[in-house]
Amino acid sequence: MAAKSKVKAACVIGWPVEHSRSPLIHGYWIKKYKLSADYRREAVSPENFEEFVRHLAERGYVGANVTIPNKEAARTLSKADVRADKVGAANTLWLDGATLRSTNTDVEGFINNLDASAAGWNRGLDSVVVLGAGGTARAVVYGLAERGAKRIHVVNRTLDRAAALREEFGKHVNPVRWEELGGLLSSASLLVNTTSLGMTGKPPLTVNLARLPPSAVVADVVYAPLVTPLLAAARARGLRTVDGLGMLLHQAVRGFELWFGVQPEVTPDLRALVEADLLREQA
Repeated sequence: MAAKSKVKAACVIGWPVEHSRSPLIHGYWIKKYKLSADYRREAVSPENFEEFVRHLAERGYVGANVTIPNKEAARTLSKADVRADKVGAANTLWLDGATLRSTNTDVEGFINNLDASAAGWNRGLDSVVVLGAGGTARAVVYGLAERGAKRIHVVNRTLDRAAALREEFGKHVNPVRWEELGGLLSSASLLVNTTSLGMTGKPPLTVNLARLPPSAVVADVVYAPLVTPLLAAARARGLRTVDGLGMLLHQAVRGFELWFGVQPEVTPDLRALVEADLLREQA
């Protein structure tokens, strides 16, 4: 029998997967910490996803990241933790012996990015406004509730989707119609965009930020472009902003630790590397 490889490997599974920056991020850490490890892209269609993840070990992997459209399937095909169950999706898989486990690191990616980029953002979280009610919004709402947000207004064009978050996360979630957004901003300490509006190739997100308090923080999960129209408008008002690239970097930390046994740091050098890659693509 051939000797088992000492190189630990993980991958990102997607359809498509070519756009993923995960290999750049994890490759940087593998090199920085001088690990005998590898991280690869795996293009796997939804119909082949179950077969692929059920045989991760045989394929030489200790774990994986999962992108759209397979995050919900990743949760149901594994032993999910509380976060993955509450969010309804998993983006990180790892093998614990023979058991395939999963979590959703978008929660800590969002929260840890806020901690790193806007110190003190969680002081006085009486009123928070979240735009959108999709999968990312669920992760954001979960994280904000953990950090003690008293009232989370979920604003969505389809009210039923926002109401579903109230059913899932409790009475501190307030579903709001999009046209009612303006009336919420004067008391908001944090405004978060979880929609794709403002992303490259998508319609812009146009919000009048004049009513936001001067101490408010504006966050956007979009990272292409790096400075979205929402963040540009917030900066023009002198408000503190938090971009989506930081969330992308921070959400990668836990997976790396689970797979390779090292807790990596999100450093300015790593951010500069990924930022340069994004700017090259946008050019």
